[in-house]
Amino acid sequence: MPILSAQNILLRFGGPPLLDNVSFDVEAGDRICLVGRNGEGKSTLLKVLTGEMEANSGEIIKKSGLKVSRMVQEIPAHLDGTVRDVVMSGVSRDGHADDAVRNSHAEAILGKTGIAADAPFDSLSGGQKRRVLFARAVASDPDLLLLDEPTNHLDIPAIQWLEGIVTRLECAVLFVSHDRTFVRRVATRILELDRGRVRSWDFPYDKFVQFRDQALAEEEKANALFDKRLAEEEVWIRKGIQARRTRNEGRVRALIKMREERAARRTRTGNVNMQITEADRSGRLVARLTDVSYSYDGAPLISHLSTEVSRGDRIGIVGPNGSGKTTLLRLILGELKPDSGDVRLGTNLQIAYFDQMRTRLREDKTLIENIGDGQAYITLNGVKRHVLSYLQDFLFSADRARGPISALSGGERNRLLLACLFSHPSNVLVLDEPTNDLDMETLDLLAELLADYKGTVLTVSHDRAFLDSVATSILAIEDNGSVFEAVGGYSDYEENRKIREKEKAKAARIAEEKANSQKNASASGMSNAENAVNLANSAKKRKRSYNEEREYTALPAKIEGLEEKIAEIQTELSKPEVYTDAKRIVELQKELSELSDLNSELEKAYDRFGELDSI
Repeated sequence: MPILSAQNILLRFGGPPLLDNVSFDVEAGDRICLVGRNGEGKSTLLKVLTGEMEANSGEIIKKSGLKVSRMVQEIPAHLDGTVRDVVMSGVSRDGHADDAVRNSHAEAILGKTGIAADAPFDSLSGGQKRRVLFARAVASDPDLLLLDEPTNHLDIPAIQWLEGIVTRLECAVLFVSHDRTFVRRVATRILELDRGRVRSWDFPYDKFVQFRDQALAEEEKANALFDKRLAEEEVWIRKGIQARRTRNEGRVRALIKMREERAARRTRTGNVNMQITEADRSGRLVARLTDVSYSYDGAPLISHLSTEVSRGDRIGIVGPNGSGKTTLLRLILGELKPDSGDVRLGTNLQIAYFDQMRTRLREDKTLIENIGDGQAYITLNGVKRHVLSYLQDFLFSADRARGPISALSGGERNRLLLACLFSHPSNVLVLDEPTNDLDMETLDLLAELLADYKGTVLTVSHDRAFLDSVATSILAIEDNGSVFEAVGGYSDYEENRKIREKEKAKAARIAEEKANSQKNASASGMSNAENAVNLANSAKKRKRSYNEEREYTALPAKIEGLEEKIAEIQTELSKPEVYTDAKRIVELQKELSELSDLNSELEKAYDRFGELDSI
């Protein structure tokens, strides 16, 4: 039985309905991602579910006593008090005996934020505030938790922390996110909001994309056939008197109905049509950093970094919030002078800079004025374009283009900034958090565009899927300002980091064993030479225990079995005929829920085999 049911929700602000007779159910334990283009109404739908916004018609039916909590997309402008005050403000109090239980639950989630409870909320960074606001939403122990872009402003470790918390919650979760990796790891169902309608997909994200694309292709094919038939009927009706004879009245009525159906059809919003205006090639060398260090308030941000950026490199810069990612960008570009070391810039550099604070946008100007600087035309790669036409490539209508920037959503602002950026010739693109608020389709197109760009790309991002698509190498700021350079995307860096952590743990274990051995030798009066021999013999004799050996022997068969099971489910799911068999769909839904567990178990098996194999 659903804990919440939306039935025929209609919401219109003028023009086509934003929500057009939307209906769906939320079951206990669901983890649902609400996806859709920027401006489709995802945040609005969440407000309707909480009662913050009233629909024109329809009904929200909730289970008796249902507790709903929501984390909003934007950080509230003024929240007074400490971190504890903010988190505890989410706890509902009704004077019952379970208030103590609620307090305990709130204190537990407060402790998991990793932020000092007595710290003033206003003193926190954007990412820290998001963690506190998430804790406040969870503190009430809701039955249904609504999250609007929960990963915004969070660094990758914080996003991974959030993934772990959300996947362990017992309540149902309905969330909006454009972070593809987060959605893949958290969502068990997808609700797609498209042209005012909601379609429910009982699949994880990647399977949803596959079948969504198939459905859109079929829709496009059906529309093309309908339009062809309509055109034929329009030709017939214009032939003359024969179309108005009594025996053809039925055909005329059918044509009128077809016209009405065509007029009511809502076309899907087109894709952004981006292109980058490229300047002449830079020199082979873009920047060379030699033993560069930089500190802020006595704390090292970058420590003894030596690296070279060459023409055509696509470098992703990652690290925790406050670690110095933007500082590293500015050092590479020569905008900051290092405390020590040397930065050498290449020749003929034309740099286009996308900054995460969007300071390049002039708030007192219209979209047209931001792009054209008062001119009606701009030149892109040698081709003259009208500013209005260029803005339409970025999905801005003529009315929108003539309006103020203040009316734009976060995603629209990012699209406008990309339009500004790409309208100027460049051979070095610097993108500081370009993915915030952009929908997934625009992110895909941006990644494809950057892959084809002949210049150099430097990007700071917390979007792991985007980095995997774009980056050819990673500069990761780690402890004490050290910068680790890894070839490939973020996944390659993450795998390398795990290997280094295991090696570090192994080295620490050996060092501890050595220290204990020396301590024991000293206590027994053993000489250093004798102790060294014993330590070496101990290291040689260290081998897997009986239980470890049995586990090690059994793991290859276990791994093979898991791989076969995963492959079997994936093969079955790839058959189109499966989804026309209602009985089989029910069976597969259960198997789909097991698929993510199987993948997780397989990854653990690989890790364990590697540990035992190193002994």
